[in-house]
Amino acid sequence: SAGLPLMLVFSVVKIWLRRDGVDISTIGYFSWLTFPYSVNFCWAPLLDNIYSSKLGRRRGWIFLAQFGLSLSMILIGFFNPRTSLLGITLFTFLISFFSATQDIAIDAYRTEIMDDEEQGVGGSLYVYGYRIGMLLSSGVGLSLVDPKSLNITFNQLFQILGCLMFLLTFITYYADEPQVVKEKAKSFFDAVFVPFKEFFTRDFAFTIFFFVLLFKVGDGMASSVYSAYYVDMGFSNLEIGAITKGIGFFSTMAGLAIGASLMYMFGINKCLVGFGFMQAVSTGAFAILPKLMTILGSKTALGIIIGFEDFSSGLGTTAMVAFISSMADKRFTATQYALLASLAALGRTLFSGFSGKIVELTSSNPENLDYTFLFIFCALLAIPGLILARRIQTKLTV
Repeated sequence: SAGLPLMLVFSVVKIWLRRDGVDISTIGYFSWLTFPYSVNFCWAPLLDNIYSSKLGRRRGWIFLAQFGLSLSMILIGFFNPRTSLLGITLFTFLISFFSATQDIAIDAYRTEIMDDEEQGVGGSLYVYGYRIGMLLSSGVGLSLVDPKSLNITFNQLFQILGCLMFLLTFITYYADEPQVVKEKAKSFFDAVFVPFKEFFTRDFAFTIFFFVLLFKVGDGMASSVYSAYYVDMGFSNLEIGAITKGIGFFSTMAGLAIGASLMYMFGINKCLVGFGFMQAVSTGAFAILPKLMTILGSKTALGIIIGFEDFSSGLGTTAMVAFISSMADKRFTATQYALLASLAALGRTLFSGFSGKIVELTSSNPENLDYTFLFIFCALLAIPGLILARRIQTKLTV
C-alpha cells in the first residue's frame, strides 16, 4: 500500500512525460512535487491526537489516505501530458500528499505493533512489502504499457492501480489496531512541541539529525532521473519494467535479507558505514553503464548495474528504517518517526529538482544527454553522511 504510490510519482509519471516529449528539466522539477514526503512531520501531531473511535488511531488515518490515493490515481488518468500538464502536476502532488500521510500512519503502526528487538527484522519485512508495491506499479504496471505486452495506455494504468488501491482499504479495515500507548495531548503545545523537545534535548540529537538528512541524499538525487535515463538510453517500457524492476526487486530483497541478518548479529550502528559506502559506489556505477553496454550488451549491462544498485539500496534502506525506528519514542511515534523520515526525504527532494538541469548543463550535445557527471557527483555526496555514520557508530549503542 505504501510502495505502490511512491513509484508512481518517482518513476512512472516521469517515464510517461518523457515518452510524450516533455524536456528533462521539467521532469527534474517534478521531483519537487514529492515535497510532502519531506515535511509530513508538520501534520504528524494530528495523526497522534485526532483519530476515529471505530477504526483507531492508526487504521483510521491509513484508511483515509488510501481512499484519497485511490481517487487521485483514478483522476490523473483523465489527463494528457501534451495538453494538460497542469492537471497531471496537481494530481501528482495530491498522490504525494496522501502517500506521505499514509507513510506517517503506517510507520507509526509498524513501530508500535512490534517490540524494540523486532524492529530490525520487522523493518526489513516492511520494506519487502514496500518493494512488492513498487514492483506492481513500476515493474508489472509499466510492462503492460508496451506494444509487446497488453499495450494499455498510461492513463489506463493509473486507473487500474487506483482501483487496486481502493481494494487495499479492506485489508486496513480488518487489520489489528496497535494498543494506544498514550492519551490524547491536553493542549496544542503538548501535541506539537513536546515530541520535538524530547528528541532535541537528547545527547547527539543534532548528529542524528544531520546524519538522517545526508545519508541518502546522493542516492536519492541520482534516482530522480533514472527513469528518464533509461528512456534516453533506448530501453523500451517492457525492458525497463522487466530489468530495472524485475531484477531490481530480487536484488533488493537479497539486500534487505542480508542487511537485516547483519544488523541482527552486529547491531544497527555498526552496519551504517559499510552499507552507506556500498550505496555510494552503486550510484557512481551508473556512470559506466554506456561503456559496459558496448562490452556486454545493453540488457546484460543494465541488469548488472541495477542488481548491484538495488542490492546496495536494500542494505541502506533497511539500516535507515531500523535506525529511525530505534530513535522514535513510542509516546510520540508518529511525530518523531515522521520528523526523521521527512529529514531522510528532504535532501532527496530539495536537491533532486536540479538533477535534470545538471544533466543539461554538463552535456555537450542537448540532443544526446550525458548523465556521467551527475552520477559521479551524487556518489561523492555520500561522504558527509558516511562521516556522521562513523560518529554515530562510536557514540551511540543501537
